[in-house]
Amino acid sequence: MFEYSARPDLLKDRIIVVTGAGRGIGEAVAKAYAAHGATVLLLGKNEENLNRVYDEIEAAGWPQPAVIPFNLETALPHQYDELAATVEREFGRLDGLLHNAGIVGPRTPIEQLSGENFMRVMQVNVNAAFMLTSTLLPLLKLSTDASVIFTSSGVGRKGRAYWGGYAVSKFATEGLMQVLADELDGVSSVRSNSINPGATRTDMRAKAYPGENPVVNPLPQDILPVYLYLMGADSIGVNGQALDAQ
Repeated sequence: MFEYSARPDLLKDRIIVVTGAGRGIGEAVAKAYAAHGATVLLLGKNEENLNRVYDEIEAAGWPQPAVIPFNLETALPHQYDELAATVEREFGRLDGLLHNAGIVGPRTPIEQLSGENFMRVMQVNVNAAFMLTSTLLPLLKLSTDASVIFTSSGVGRKGRAYWGGYAVSKFATEGLMQVLADELDGVSSVRSNSINPGATRTDMRAKAYPGENPVVNPLPQDILPVYLYLMGADSIGVNGQALDAQ
C-alpha cells in the first residue's frame, strides 16, 4: 500500500472536483478530501447517490460540498463550457480535479468487441476526461497549487488479452496525463499525474471479475493515501508520474 500520512488540514480551503463521486472509490476519496478541509464538487450522473454523499459529508461537519449532476457519456461540448462557467461563477477557481469516473465495457476479444461498445468506453474514459480537463484548466491555473489526477489501470500500462476498449482507454489516459504534464511543466502551478488503484472492492471490479471473492481486495477507504498525497501541497513538484495506490 502507498505509504503516506496526511495532516488533518492538508486540503483546507481547497476546491476540488471529483468525478464519479456517488459511490466506490470516488465516494471514498470525496469524503476523505472533505475530511481534510476541502470543498468538494461531487460530479456524477446519479443524482440520488450524489445527494447521499452530500448529506453524509454535511452531517460529518466537514465543508459544505456541492452536487453537479453531469452525464459524461452524453454531455456535449457546450455543456462542458456551461459547467466551467458555473464553477467559475460559484467558486472563482479550482485547486484540484480527480478523474475517477469510468466504465469497463465488455471483456471480450478485440474481434468480438462491437464498435458501439468500444466508442462508449472511449467516450466516458477518455473523451470526457479531455473535455473536462481542457475546459476547467483555466480555473485550475488560477490556483497557486493545483493538481489534476487521472485514474489509470494495470492494463493501461501493459496490455492484456480480453481487456479491449478499457485497456486502450487507459493507455490513452496515461498519454493524456503525460502530454498535459509536459505542457504544464515549468510554466504553470498545475501538475498532472495518474493513479492505478489496483484491485479494489468496488462494483466495477465485481463486474470485471464475477467469479472473484470480493473480500480478498481492499475497500476503497484503504487505498486513500496516494489520493491525498497527490492532491495536497506535499506533492508539489511531482508531475507526469504514474503512481500505484497499492
